[in-house]
Amino acid sequence: MSSFVIYPAIDIRGGKCVRLIQGDYNQETVYNDSPIEVAKSWEKQGGQFIHLVDLDGAKAGHPVNDQLIGEIARAVQVPVQVGGGLRSVQDVEHLLSLGVSRVIIGTAAIEDREFTESVLGTYGDKVAIGIDARNGLVATRGWLETSEVKAEELAKELASKGAETFIFTDISRDGMMQGPNVEAIRRLAEVSGRTVIASGGVTVQDDLLKLAAYAKQGIGGAIVGKALYTGNIDLAKAIQAVTAL
Repeated sequence: MSSFVIYPAIDIRGGKCVRLIQGDYNQETVYNDSPIEVAKSWEKQGGQFIHLVDLDGAKAGHPVNDQLIGEIARAVQVPVQVGGGLRSVQDVEHLLSLGVSRVIIGTAAIEDREFTESVLGTYGDKVAIGIDARNGLVATRGWLETSEVKAEELAKELASKGAETFIFTDISRDGMMQGPNVEAIRRLAEVSGRTVIASGGVTVQDDLLKLAAYAKQGIGGAIVGKALYTGNIDLAKAIQAVTAL
């Protein structure tokens, strides 16, 4: 696997592949009725790791599309990572038992530190911490609420508790096709001393090249959603381009 990984994103709501703008459930576009076929397509184009989000789960506070997620994990040969509503040890164990390679803890990293530290201690690199920030402060509950916790402070603290991978989203960039906040992502990697996967704002292939230039400084990859669905980024060509760096 390349040192900089492009993660094609599949956001699931109501069993369909959708995209939201800035996490707004009222601004939804349905791209495909079959997330399984979308996952197979990304794998066929060279995708090394697929990123799944259970949007219904994020809102409900527990996995909702878990059966479908298990079907996706079994339908492709590449690993999948999943986020959305994981707030109990049972939820984490359940998804990993379905064939998911890595789970993403978001809201619970703020609201339930005991649980977060427990799963980090038990599952190690099978757990990524999702840090979604609005103006530098961590947002929770599917971005519906904003905490008083600074993203960099949370990353430093959880790195000391065993977190190896962070997924950082600048909410202001998500779905807006404005490019990622490269400096904030690089800074988070520097402060935490861990791998950071960029999420939100990747619009054109050049955005991926800018991020991949910091692979040795800890930016380990980027999640790409809307730009793939609109055709702004060709996955196969993008993988080829970052691999050539």
